[in-house]
Amino acid sequence: MTTSQLGKTELDQRKPSRFMRPQTATLAMLSLIGIASVVVGGWFAGQGTINRIFDQLELLQENPPLWLEVPMVTGEYLLFPTVALLVLVLVVMKVSPQPRTWSRLVVVGILIALTLRYLAWRSLSTLNLSDPLNGVFSLGLFLLELLMLSNGTIQLFLMLRVRDRRREADVLSMDVLNQKFTPTVDIFIPTYNEPTFILQRTVMGCQAIEYANKNIYLLDDTRRPEVQALAEELGCHYMTRPDNRHAKAGNLNHAIAQTQGELLVVFDADFVPTKNFLTRTVGFFQDPQIALVQTPQTFYNPDPIARNLGLENVLTPEEEVFYRQIQPIRDGAGSVICSGTSFVVRRSALEQMGGFVTDSLSEDYFTGIRLSAQGYRLIYLDEKLSAGLAAENIAAQAVQRLRWARGTLQAFFIKANPLTIPGLTPLQRLAHLEGLLHWFTSISRVGFLVMPLAYSFLGVIPLRATAAELLYFFLPYYIVQLTVFSWLNYRSRSALLSDIYSLVLCFPLALTVIQAMLNPFSKGFNVTPKGTASDRYTFNWGLAAPLIALFIATAVSLWVNLGICMIKGAWQQTVSPEVAEQVKGIGLGWIWSGYNLIMLGIALLILLDVPRPNLYEWFDLRRTVRLTAGDCPKGGTVSHRTFWGVTTMMSEVGAEVALTQGGFPAIPLGESLPITLEIMEEGVTLQGQATRTGFRDEFPTVRISFEQVSLNQQRSLVEMLFCRPGQWKTHYTPGEFASFLLLFKILFRPRVLFDRNIDVSAVAVAKG
Repeated sequence: MTTSQLGKTELDQRKPSRFMRPQTATLAMLSLIGIASVVVGGWFAGQGTINRIFDQLELLQENPPLWLEVPMVTGEYLLFPTVALLVLVLVVMKVSPQPRTWSRLVVVGILIALTLRYLAWRSLSTLNLSDPLNGVFSLGLFLLELLMLSNGTIQLFLMLRVRDRRREADVLSMDVLNQKFTPTVDIFIPTYNEPTFILQRTVMGCQAIEYANKNIYLLDDTRRPEVQALAEELGCHYMTRPDNRHAKAGNLNHAIAQTQGELLVVFDADFVPTKNFLTRTVGFFQDPQIALVQTPQTFYNPDPIARNLGLENVLTPEEEVFYRQIQPIRDGAGSVICSGTSFVVRRSALEQMGGFVTDSLSEDYFTGIRLSAQGYRLIYLDEKLSAGLAAENIAAQAVQRLRWARGTLQAFFIKANPLTIPGLTPLQRLAHLEGLLHWFTSISRVGFLVMPLAYSFLGVIPLRATAAELLYFFLPYYIVQLTVFSWLNYRSRSALLSDIYSLVLCFPLALTVIQAMLNPFSKGFNVTPKGTASDRYTFNWGLAAPLIALFIATAVSLWVNLGICMIKGAWQQTVSPEVAEQVKGIGLGWIWSGYNLIMLGIALLILLDVPRPNLYEWFDLRRTVRLTAGDCPKGGTVSHRTFWGVTTMMSEVGAEVALTQGGFPAIPLGESLPITLEIMEEGVTLQGQATRTGFRDEFPTVRISFEQVSLNQQRSLVEMLFCRPGQWKTHYTPGEFASFLLLFKILFRPRVLFDRNIDVSAVAVAKG
C-alpha cells in the first residue's frame, strides 16, 4: 500500500465518524438526563401521576417478597451464611493457591450468586422512596452501585474462560529457535520529545534481541537532529515525516508505507525488550489467523503512588491488575486489547484494514477491534518480555489516564465501536462493554464520596435496612468478595489498595467521562512526560482541590453524625419511629464518612510528589566484581590496591559494591582517585571514581560513579540491566489485613515528615 493510498484510507475513515456519530451518542445521553430531570422535577412539584407511581414503588419496598425476609432467628444464626461461605472459599484457596479451572469456577459461582442475591435485596427492600428528597438520593445511590455491579459481574462471567498461552509459546518457539520459521520483522520505536538517553537504551535493547532477520526504525515525530545523530551512531534506521498528522497512529502508518517486514513490532520510546522477545512471540504467527500477539507492560521504576507513599517495594504498579487478570480473561473471550507497545502484528492484516486507526486517541485499542472484526485472532502471552518507565509523577499519571479514558470512550463516536461494528461475536462485545463501563465507574466513586454528606447535612437516608438485614444480605456478599479479591487477580492488588488507586483521580476521570460523551474530540494526543527529575517535594494543588474540599466537608459531617449518635441512647426511648430510623441511618453514615475520611487523607498524601533528582534507575543486581583503586601517598608514587566484592545495586551511571575481600577501603572520595571496576560474569571493565563509602550488613561498601562510558560499555550495561530473559519477576501485593495495617502506617508516618532525607538509589531500586 502506498503512502497516498494509506492517507486516503485514513481520510475516508474520519469523514463520517467525526460529523455524524457524535450527535447520536451525545443526544442519547442528554435525552436520558432530560427524561430523568423531568421525572424528578415532577416528583418534587407533586405531579399526581408521578407521585402515585413512586407511592406504589414505596409500598412494594415496605412489603418485599417473603424470600427476602430475614429469618426469625437470633443474631449468631444470621451470621451462619457468612461464616459458612467464608470457610468454603478459604478452603478452596488453600487447596488451590493459584486460581485453576475448578477452583475459579467454584469461587466465581459463589460470587455471582451472592451478587444476584444482594442486587435483589437492594432493589426490592432497601430503597427509601418516602419523599422526593430521600428518593432521589436513594435511587441515585442504587444506580451508582448498579453500574459497579454490572462491571464486576461481567468480569466474573468472563473469568470462567481464562487463557494461559505460556506452554503454547514453549512449543512454538522451538520452530523459531531452530530456524524453521523466521519471517522478516520490522521494529518500530515511535518517539515524540523523549530524551535521547531513554531512546538510546530502547534502541540498544532492540538491537540485543536474539533474532537475525530484523530491522529497527527510530520514528522521530519531532525531527530532532540529535535523534538522527543517535540513530546513525547506534546503527539503526532513522525515519521522520513533514508533519504530525494523527499523532502516533500517523507516525506508525507513515513507517508502514515505507517498510517491508512481514511482521511489525512496536515499542514505546521508553520500553526495553528482553533478548528473547521475538523467539517467544513470532512462533504464534505460523497460524495465518493470528494477526497480533500482545505481551504485558511492566515497569522498572515504581509508580508515583507507591513512591509518594514510600511503598516502592510493597505495592505493585496499577497496570498489574490489567495484565494479570483482565487481559487473560479478554484472551479467553477473543477480545485482547492492543496496548500500544510490546506487541507484534502481521503486516498483511494491518494493511488490509488500512493501517492503524486514526479516528481516536487510542489508536492501539481500536486497531485491535478492527482486526478482530476482520476475522483475525488477537492473543495475549502473559510473559514479561519488556519493561518501560511508569509515569514519574502524579501529574504525568493523570495525563496518561485521562488520555486513555477519553480515547476509549471515543468508541461511541467512531466506526470501530466494539458494540456495533460488524464481525464481532456477542462474547467479544460483552468483554468490550466491560472495558467501556470501567471508565464510567469513576462517576460511582465520586458518588460514594459525596453520598455520606447527605446523611448529616440533608437528613437523608438513602439506604433503609435493619442491622439484621445487613448481617444476612450484605455481610456475606462483602466478606466473601473482600476475601477472594486478591486471589482472583493473582495477588496483583488488594481491595483496599485498589480503592486508594481509584480514588486519587476519580474527580478528573469523572469529569473527563462527561466531557468525552459531550465533546469527544475536543482534545488532542498528549504524550506522557518521561525522563523528568525533581529535587524537591511538590504538591499537585490542581488535583487536590476537590479532594481537600471533600475532606473538610466529610470531617464536618463526621463530627455532626458522631454528635447525633452519642445521644442516640438518650433518644431511642422517647422519639418517634421516624426519628429513630433517621438516627440509625446516621449511624451508618458516620461509619461511611470515617472510611472516606481515611481514604481522602491518604489520597492527599499521594498528591505530594517526593523528590526524584536522579534520572537513572538503580537495580537490585548481584554480580562479582574486582575493584582496582589507585592511591597517591605522600611520597608521590602511585600504588594500587585490589578488592573483591559483590554489587548490591547497579545503574547505567554507577554501582554500589559490598567488599568481601581486601579489607575496608582506605579510599579518599573525589576525582583524584581512579577506580577500575571489572564485572567478572559480563567481562565488562569500567572506569569511575568513589563517591561514598559505608557499611551494609557486616560488609564495607563503596559507591562508584562511572566515567567516560564507551558505546560498547553502554550496550553491555543496558543488556545486563534490562535485557536478561526472565528478569522481570511477578511480585505480590499484601493481603487485606496487611493492607489495612499499611493504611494506618501511611497515615501516622507520612513520608514527608519521617523520610525527608531520601537516598535516591535506595528508593528507586527496581528489582532485576
